[in-house]
Order: sequence, then structure tokens, then C-alpha cells
Amino acid sequence: MTAPTSELGVVAVLSDVHGVLPVLDAVLAEPDVRVADLVVVTGDHAAGPQPVEVLDRLTSLGDRALLVRGNADRELVSWARDGAGEVPDPVVPWAAAQLRPDQVELLAGLPHPVEIVVRGFGRVVCCHGTPRDDEEVVLVDSSLERWADVLGGLDPAVRTVLCGHTHMPFVRLVDRRLVVNPGSVGMPYGRPGGAWALLHDGQVSLRHTKVDVDAAVAAVVAGSDYPGVGEWAEYFVRSAASDAEALRVFGPRDGRGPAGRGPDSEAQGQSSS
Repeated sequence: MTAPTSELGVVAVLSDVHGVLPVLDAVLAEPDVRVADLVVVTGDHAAGPQPVEVLDRLTSLGDRALLVRGNADRELVSWARDGAGEVPDPVVPWAAAQLRPDQVELLAGLPHPVEIVVRGFGRVVCCHGTPRDDEEVVLVDSSLERWADVLGGLDPAVRTVLCGHTHMPFVRLVDRRLVVNPGSVGMPYGRPGGAWALLHDGQVSLRHTKVDVDAAVAAVVAGSDYPGVGEWAEYFVRSAASDAEALRVFGPRDGRGPAGRGPDSEAQGQSSS
């Protein structure tokens, strides 16, 4: 998949699907997503209980989908190829073992960052954590100094950045540069359902797709052989961790102080992003 070179009119932005097919399908069924010129997915696609199915669904979009590399995508490739690496989430080694060879190559070849051109926004950089590092943390309340540091390498002509990684949606101006995080499709903090964003006519809309959470949890459990799938789905698909808790724990990881653990780590022993 290559980044489009022509100007795009409507762009749907998704992130952090984390191998949760029923919520992804609900978001992809949204009318504004169905008619978008491009569906940008800003990383962490398959590290979850339905990795094969999610990647097949995303690639079925063909050239309408632009998949950006996330840190969890790198981790899956490392485990699939070498059988080793960090284990920020116990589901990662299992998910890596499920992938077909073509899916491993797909993830290995994903770009980060990627630049597109969107009508009303001009040049737009798509990344996972930050443009310089797919695992770097910035938050809606990160300081201007922190933002200036992580975005300092961008061409001044780039006035919009799409990111992901922290699973919480926000839109904010950073010294005249617009930053959009659509939130998470598969592992949301704050409320269950699929978070996403829409870029259209120079405007940004944060969107939320409601789902039948009981049905979504049941579908994930029925559709996965992951040994801990029931506990995983109950925690992540139901959004057990609040956005306030996530912000408190992630805060030290944006340079405020000692690195914190993810909001789910004590309860689940799993990574948050």
C-alpha cells in the first residue's frame, strides 16, 4: 500500500484496532466511512484476539485503506520472525503465531510516518505515537514544550498531524498546528465502542460508533482461540479503564516524570498501547 499522491476530499481516521473485528466492522459500516476517499488507520492493527480476521478485513479495502505502522505491529513481526521480543501484552506472542506469512510481510512493510494531502488541510502527516517515534507518548494535556520537541522535525508547511497510540480521542491546536488522535477502535479508554475521526471540508469531526457491547464481547470470544480471550474482551472491549485513569498513568511517559505503567497493567498484566 502506498500513500496517495493526489488531493483527498474526505478522510476517515481510525487507530488501534488491536484485533477486535466486530467493532472494526461497525465502524467500517458507518456511512461516512463507506464513502470516504481514504481510510487511514494509524497503527496497532492486529495485536489482539482476532489478528488474521482484522488484517483480512483491512486489506479487503484495497487502495481505500492506508495502514500506518504502530509499535505493536513491529512487535508482532519480531515475534513472528524470531519468536522473541518484548511482551508488553501477553496476547502479542499468540497473535504473532496466528499470522500468515503474507500478513507478517504486510506488517513488516508498513510505513511510519506517512504524508498525504487533504483538501482544506494541505499536507497531513500520519503517524502512530509521534512522527519521529511510533512508541512516543503525547497527550491532550502535554505541555507546549513537549509538543514542540516531538513535532520539531516536521516541515513547517505541515499543519496537521494524525496520531494514535494512547487510545483516547482528542483534537487540539499546538502553536497553530492541528493534532488529531481518533482514539481506539478495539481498546478504548473512557467508553466502549469504536472511536474514529473524519476530515472533510477543512473540518475535523470526532466520531463514536456505538455497539452492543455484550454482543461484541461474545463475538470476540466466539471468534478467537486465544486462551485468555474472555478476560481480555471483558476488560478491553468493555473499556474497563477510564480516560481519567489512563491520563494519570500515561502522564509520566510524556516527559513529566518517572515512566508509569499502563492503566490496565495491575489489573490485567497487559500493555495499554
